[in-house]
Amino acid sequence: MQVSCSTSSRKELWSSYDKYEAVTKKLMKNHTHSQHIIVQAKKVLKPSIDVQLVDKKPMIFSFFSGAGFLDLGFEDAGFEIAFVNEIHKPFLCGYEHSRKKLGLPAPIHGYYGGDVNDLLNGEQAKLLYQYVVNARDDRRLVGFIGGPPCPDFSMGGKNRGKEGDNGKLSKTFIDLICKQRPDFFIFENVKGLYRTSRHREFFEILKLKLKKAGYRCSERLINAIEYGAPQDRERIILFGVHASSIRSDPTTFNWLSHAKYCDRKAFEFNWPSVSPVAFKRRQPKAIPIKLTVKHWFDANDVDNHPNAKHQFKPRAGLARFNTVYEGDDSKKSYKRLHRWRYSPTAAYGNNEVHIHPWLPRRISVAEALAIQSLPKEFELPGSMTLSNMFKTVGNGVPYLAALGIAKAIKEFLQREEK
Repeated sequence: MQVSCSTSSRKELWSSYDKYEAVTKKLMKNHTHSQHIIVQAKKVLKPSIDVQLVDKKPMIFSFFSGAGFLDLGFEDAGFEIAFVNEIHKPFLCGYEHSRKKLGLPAPIHGYYGGDVNDLLNGEQAKLLYQYVVNARDDRRLVGFIGGPPCPDFSMGGKNRGKEGDNGKLSKTFIDLICKQRPDFFIFENVKGLYRTSRHREFFEILKLKLKKAGYRCSERLINAIEYGAPQDRERIILFGVHASSIRSDPTTFNWLSHAKYCDRKAFEFNWPSVSPVAFKRRQPKAIPIKLTVKHWFDANDVDNHPNAKHQFKPRAGLARFNTVYEGDDSKKSYKRLHRWRYSPTAAYGNNEVHIHPWLPRRISVAEALAIQSLPKEFELPGSMTLSNMFKTVGNGVPYLAALGIAKAIKEFLQREEK
């Protein structure tokens, strides 16, 4: 990550950043006078951070970006991608590759493949700060979005919580938000952070930290299927806005303004149950076809997709593939999808295997991308290993869920502008 500027302008940048950092530290030490200190911070850096809402695309700074599913949803909802941070090089290569295939421009400030902790202090933090300042000088709203790695909070994962290496990154992301002060943010994580009591306590601490830094928040345990993705996938989403730049109360934010199936309506249809494996199966009546695996396989033309041949070849267990009934997802592993149902959560790690509805094999990367409701044109580079392909697909936010939430946020911000 580089920024071109003269020696004198760099000195001015660092001097400005040092003043900003000093005010931030004072704020974090003296919570009782937080609003007063925010006012003082704006006086120190008024030319840089005085935000005026105009008809320009809000800028998105993305962290823990993976292959960019969440970012793509925001971009298609009318936001502009300014900065992308992903430490795992194969994922970042996948991100760059997919943007080129979709005909999308590179992020304004490019890609940063370093540790997110490096963005909290030192030169990288100052450069990130300058990018935020530039956006505000251009009278843009700034949003930070990200889903820190979640195995430490997952009910089926490591469950180490805030002490795990991945769990600590949730705090890092919140610290980064509190320090850089974007106008709004999205924090995404697994439902275990929200529903497991000891993890929920940590989640509440993070929210308190945000509140003391001037943020007002709204949260919801969303399910991707609500937004039209063919997948039963719950995630906790925290949306926050900074009181100094956005006056609208986020508690009035309508999470489901672009949802298609609210209040678990998607689960109320007469979905087919498990059945013996068959090459052909008649389509049931009175079910929403667009929520089915087969609809998405057909819509994305998965057999002819560039990632169609990217699938694990079984060295053993072929007989088991033939015996698992279509739609039987009751086991931890060897879950067979049903062509006329939605998929269980796309989690392709911890020995979890998803089997094609009627063929004796694991699903392909193309089929996994379809289950994540991505556009047909989205593809991952063939140079990626299968493990990295399935990991980044399984980690991503389903595209239609990202798009629906992003559209709701865009409307919320436009309401503020009016």
